[in-house]
Amino acid sequence: MSNDPETKDVKIGILGKGTVGSALVDLIEERADLIAAETGYRPVVSGVLTRSQGVGEQIVDEADVLVEVMGGLDPAEALVRRALTAGKPVVTANKQLLSRKGDELFPLASEHGAALRYEAAVGGAVPIVRVLGDTLSATPVERVHGIVNGTTNYILTAMAQRGESYAEALADAQQAGFAEADPTEDVSGSDAAAKMALLAMLAFGTWVSWEDVDHSGIDKLALEDLAHAREFDLALKLVGTAERIGDGVSVRVHPIFLPNTHPLANVDGSYNAVTIESPHVEEITLQGPGAGGVPTASAVLGDLISVLHGADEPRHAWQTLPKADEVWSAFYLYFEVDDQPGVLAQVAQVLGLQNVSIRSVAQKSTDSGASLVMITHRAPESNMAAAIGMISGLGFVRGEPRAIRVFDEEEA
Repeated sequence: MSNDPETKDVKIGILGKGTVGSALVDLIEERADLIAAETGYRPVVSGVLTRSQGVGEQIVDEADVLVEVMGGLDPAEALVRRALTAGKPVVTANKQLLSRKGDELFPLASEHGAALRYEAAVGGAVPIVRVLGDTLSATPVERVHGIVNGTTNYILTAMAQRGESYAEALADAQQAGFAEADPTEDVSGSDAAAKMALLAMLAFGTWVSWEDVDHSGIDKLALEDLAHAREFDLALKLVGTAERIGDGVSVRVHPIFLPNTHPLANVDGSYNAVTIESPHVEEITLQGPGAGGVPTASAVLGDLISVLHGADEPRHAWQTLPKADEVWSAFYLYFEVDDQPGVLAQVAQVLGLQNVSIRSVAQKSTDSGASLVMITHRAPESNMAAAIGMISGLGFVRGEPRAIRVFDEEEA
């Protein structure tokens, strides 16, 4: 119990004691006195749920505030619902839970007068949720885009700067604590897609589910792609974008080649960076650590302090905006082909049939044939998909073509 009669103990129930949960327990213990002096409430960990310890329902019932850092849907969803229904504040870092069930959980929190805060669900220590949900809540936003997954950024940096293969870079990320033993959620783009769904919700006031986000990851990239990026003075990053297009909204996550002069091109290692574009404030970029236990736990603790302060919730007054019909992009295309006359002409002809024009091309002989690398001008992505499907069926094409988006200044 606190020795200061001016402060009151607040019981914190924690679901999960992995990298983030363990760091959070340490931070609460280290900073309890400072938090008590600032808020008048001293956080005391009343229970921690692990795979081998604790009963989730009991931890929820005994806590004044619930912190959920276990991830996944089961049993996290049921326990978070239990806390909110009881009117207890919840702090979560679970972007998958909110991006799939938020359309039910946010109204549930409002119905029972319970805070539901989630700064740590997006961007680690980067305070993007607070800026969009609070600071810019009355500002019309046109686009939010950035690097929102520290694991993939660490891997791509290792491949680009140290020439490591994807497997080597992934192993390094796991050893450094930036990648899970099963990295699928990160490297497939699923983690970033969930985060971009939440940012789109905040930016545009419309519900976006994880299922609505078009996404792909970095697990099919090759070192040749990084080598060609250097040849074209480009950097390869996994970038999430949420933007207004006409009357609709497009939310997507894909690897993309960026000019070396682009602000995101030089965001390396496990860092995240998010840019907000609005006619009222032009452009705001936030950058910071995006992976690791302590940065994420610090964001969770910040939300916990906000709850103790009684801070207002980010807005969740949703409207219904349709998914944008068509997205345009320039592309990098890589084909392994037979080394024979007429190959380039046939590929160019197929692209032309889909109204895709070529900006630059390079053809090189290999031990087994030839490689064909192209950069196209901007075109509808559906046209590009149709062209790649047709080219894949040509008899001289070996293996699966690779198509990677290229940032074009026309997008800016």
